[in-house]
Amino acid sequence: MMKIPSITLNNGVEMPQEGFGVFQVTDLDACKQAVKDALDCGYRLLDTASSYENEEAVGEAIKESGIPREEIFLTTKAYMQEMGYEKTKEAFERSCKKLGTDYLDLYLIHMPFADYYGSWRAMSELYKEGRIRAIGVCNFLPDRIVDLCFNTDIVPAINQIELHPFYQREDELALMKEYGIQPEAWAPFAEGMNGMFTNPVLTSIAEAHHKTTAQVILRWNIQRGIIIIPKSVHKERMEQNLDIWDFELTDEEMNAIRALDLARPQMLDTRNVKEVRRVYDYLNNPVVTSL
Repeated sequence: MMKIPSITLNNGVEMPQEGFGVFQVTDLDACKQAVKDALDCGYRLLDTASSYENEEAVGEAIKESGIPREEIFLTTKAYMQEMGYEKTKEAFERSCKKLGTDYLDLYLIHMPFADYYGSWRAMSELYKEGRIRAIGVCNFLPDRIVDLCFNTDIVPAINQIELHPFYQREDELALMKEYGIQPEAWAPFAEGMNGMFTNPVLTSIAEAHHKTTAQVILRWNIQRGIIIIPKSVHKERMEQNLDIWDFELTDEEMNAIRALDLARPQMLDTRNVKEVRRVYDYLNNPVVTSL
């Protein structure tokens, strides 16, 4: 079993560059089995969130795997109803209890809404107390990132954002590099929208390397220095998603993929009022999908 390469975060913490996400795996038995399969395949970075409502299944899978807790890099997130100093302190303890742990490797603010400054103060305290190894944010656009960096004493270690061939965000990646913030890609396949898996540019590159289109997409983000968290409930695909460390895309291939950029969000636009209303609707209607 290969060891997945790590990336050093801005506080010196080592984080695997590839992990396993459980977004939309709502059946708890299926989630637990998927996480156990992922750990068996060799994944050691696990990514969940309070709003996914599957933290307990992730925790049970870790316990049943027999893998020492310190060998697993565990991430969860606080959602909008958990924003604010006291609420985030409570949310942290709640998540830890569900996950069966007394510390987190990474704790993220899930959305750039509500009182996330109060939450950041709470997370900073927990970080300084050693309860969290690294803290970060999700879905923060450049203006929010810069404002947060100017007004806090701890720069986020991670910004987890939508990143895939149709939304490449090169300018934002450059800004994050300037501030020492590591980008992490959620939904690196964009759920296959816009015919991603049958795109002729991507399929031709895959054929040249005797790989799948999915493997090329993941490798492309890896070569850009991005942390990735692909999701699957099928063990064979989990294994395929890990099998990306034995080939390299050429500069010509990277440039061909760069030309696919549509330069706009495909899944979540936090500046779109309808999208903001949609994510807030989740608080009162759990049927609505959250990201």
